[in-house]
Amino acid sequence: MADRKTPLFSEPAIGPEALKVFAHPLRTAMYNLLGEQGPSTATQLGRQLGESSGQTSYHLRQLEKHGFVEDDPDHASGRERWWRAVGFSIDGRQMLRDPMTAPAARALLQSVIADRAEVLSRAMSRTEDEPGWEESEINDRITSDLTPDETHDLIVELQRVLAERIEAAKSRKEAGETAGRRTVRIYLDVLPLPLPDAPGTPDAPDVPDVPGAPDA
Repeated sequence: MADRKTPLFSEPAIGPEALKVFAHPLRTAMYNLLGEQGPSTATQLGRQLGESSGQTSYHLRQLEKHGFVEDDPDHASGRERWWRAVGFSIDGRQMLRDPMTAPAARALLQSVIADRAEVLSRAMSRTEDEPGWEESEINDRITSDLTPDETHDLIVELQRVLAERIEAAKSRKEAGETAGRRTVRIYLDVLPLPLPDAPGTPDAPDVPDVPGAPDA
């Protein structure tokens, strides 16, 4: 029997019904804001998205029903509910194959790509250095030849290091070390590139060699 690989996602997987709920553009936008800016209220989200608090409140309750958001315990008291995002995972390949879930899966995929492009574009367009962060950010790409097992083990190790560092940072924050702390976005994409002769693969453009480029 082949050894079982370590699962790559620790967050609960969502099903077809939850996917369709999440794929609504306003719900996806609110979830992204909660993930980027931290806990917020329906009124605050509505102000940022140009929607009424009634609209955002309704859609937040729908997200809560399917486990995408929850009450923020740090704002348990008060007249208005504070919400925070809850992590999840999705079997995107399988849902793209299923005609019943493919439209919602494609909508979610495009939303993820658009959000990532917007965040990266905003960061890369910044012209002024931010004090203390000059050597604490990176945008990089590495290409290598790996087997499926090597790739899987690489992902697991990267996730282990990320989880270890993030938990240590949370502990220091809870201990009162808040100076200089801000939200940091980390993207992790590890995927096989299409084979050169795969159907639909575009011809590679002629690109000059760049000394020191990290492709191996």
